[in-house]
Amino acid sequence: MEILTGKNVLITGGTGFLGEELVARILTFKPSKLRVMSRNEGKLISLKQKFPEIETYPGDIGNQFDVNQATKNINVCFHLAAFKHVGMAEKFSLECTRSNVIGTINVLEESVRNKFEMVIGISTDKAAQVSGVYGATKLLMERLFKQYEELNSETSYRIVRYGNVLYSTGSVLCKWKELLQKDEEIIITDPSATRFFWTREQAIDLIFSCIDNAKNSDPWVPEMKSMSMGDLLTAMSKKYLPKNGTLKIKEIGLQPGENLHEKIMEAGPDSSQVEKFSIEEIIGMI
Repeated sequence: MEILTGKNVLITGGTGFLGEELVARILTFKPSKLRVMSRNEGKLISLKQKFPEIETYPGDIGNQFDVNQATKNINVCFHLAAFKHVGMAEKFSLECTRSNVIGTINVLEESVRNKFEMVIGISTDKAAQVSGVYGATKLLMERLFKQYEELNSETSYRIVRYGNVLYSTGSVLCKWKELLQKDEEIIITDPSATRFFWTREQAIDLIFSCIDNAKNSDPWVPEMKSMSMGDLLTAMSKKYLPKNGTLKIKEIGLQPGENLHEKIMEAGPDSSQVEKFSIEEIIGMI
């Protein structure tokens, strides 16, 4: 991939759920330098042990000085750093805004100052149908990319938007799996709620599809299948509940910032209107 080969590349938030897979994929294109920025020093150390050829930079995306230092001599930036927990964002709005909005502004300012060739931002279906703080900050991130694209023709600005990634950090799957294996009570918001889901590998594939094919900063979106939370729980109980266990469920209703159904695109179908994964397909994915 010409945009990466022999270039200096930065991943912000590179120790997160997508980070390790993205690092491995980028290295196959033989960049001149691959730098990873993260607030988590421990994870940076672990990532460096696995990929000795990378550079690591401990820093906060919301801190302008940190971003300025991490972006020096960078050609391409994968902007993954984000505050992403929907429920926590409702309570910690300042922290979410600092990371997702101020952090994005810091990166985009450096894209102009350092004349990046490309910046790729990772967005979410929550930006298509805003009902909470997290979705609002991601919509602002997308609009910021669009404005900088209009102001700075020297840099290509790209946005990838997709739904939930299986077993991503803070995912309900991680919690449910552990509780099921212990035969303990499961808390579910609304079994009829539907969500778009796919794997980490598919998420990374979409990023590179965006680089290859997108023409501007309009969100690059996939065709995604969905599943209801009830079907997800059924599949997980079939796979992880002990033979003599009893499925114990407590319904608590949708929480602040959540929608019953999601959209990938504002004018597109919602997650209740697209093809659904079968229980067998879900079991194979989880």
